[in-house]
Amino acid sequence: MTGPREEERPSRERSPEGDREESREAGREHDGLYGRLKEFEGRPAATAGVGKDPVNEPMIRHWCEAVGDGNPAYTGPDAIAPPTMLQAWTMGGLSGHTDRSAAYEELFGLLDGAGYTSVVATDCEQEYLRPLRPGDRITFDAVIESVSPRKTTGLGAGYFVTTRMDVRADGEPAGTHRFRILKYAPAAKHRPEREDPPQEKRLRPRPVVNRDNAGFWRGVAEHRLLIQRCGDCRTLRFPWLPGCNACGCQEWDTVEASGEGTVFSHVVMHHPRFPAFAAEEGGGPYAVALIELAEGVRMVSNVVGVPYDKVRTGMPVRLEFLRTDPDLEIPVFRGDEG
Repeated sequence: MTGPREEERPSRERSPEGDREESREAGREHDGLYGRLKEFEGRPAATAGVGKDPVNEPMIRHWCEAVGDGNPAYTGPDAIAPPTMLQAWTMGGLSGHTDRSAAYEELFGLLDGAGYTSVVATDCEQEYLRPLRPGDRITFDAVIESVSPRKTTGLGAGYFVTTRMDVRADGEPAGTHRFRILKYAPAAKHRPEREDPPQEKRLRPRPVVNRDNAGFWRGVAEHRLLIQRCGDCRTLRFPWLPGCNACGCQEWDTVEASGEGTVFSHVVMHHPRFPAFAAEEGGGPYAVALIELAEGVRMVSNVVGVPYDKVRTGMPVRLEFLRTDPDLEIPVFRGDEG
């Protein structure tokens, strides 16, 4: 027997009605999952959690040193902890959390099983009810506050999950911490084989210039690296801020940096590649360093003049200004292998 003539064979092309039906089916599937996820709202994420350590001076000191906060309220016999440390006293550390509820684990297992296996933190909100002082014992409870409908983002489609933690110090309400994450399925990205990036991708990101840092960029345009100096306590500060983080004074003037410095710490960026940062090497690797200026403040910049794998902590560097394109000039630091 002969088969049907070509014009008689069933069409394998998709019809618009078929596409719409598949879309409706996918929508029902997502709606069904969302209904199950909504059932977790209001259920505990952690119950009767206990901070691993009481509020203590060493952790306060390390925190302040890390963020460069010299507020005198955080030192001395009447010291309090920085309010933004609220979550730090509840964290599980390297050994992880042992206070997660069964509902919390079940919620995330459900999302993982549906293909939403990636996670990214998006934002947090904190409310402070009373200062925390060294010696305070921290306890907390957490609840799954909300799960959003399915959202499509640049990372991929997923669900925003918000948990609320109520923190107590020696039994008294001390603050509330809301933490929101996105559980998502990574979007498939087509990556073409090697091709030259468009011109805008070869440009350095533009700095955000506002009223608080405009003076710094005016100095850069004049090939001067300006450091703010408090008008009251004379403390130097960098980056530029509207007020002194040592005494709170909002009056200030500037001093010009000598240009001498050393590499305080550094990292080498291998991936992803950014052609604008090392165009001659196709975008990397390149060194990013925290430079300690001779004046005592530190700033993040690039180290030039030496290979990325020759940059070392303690390496002397010297300020210079690099024009990356016709519209942008930035301060960088030239190293010396010797």
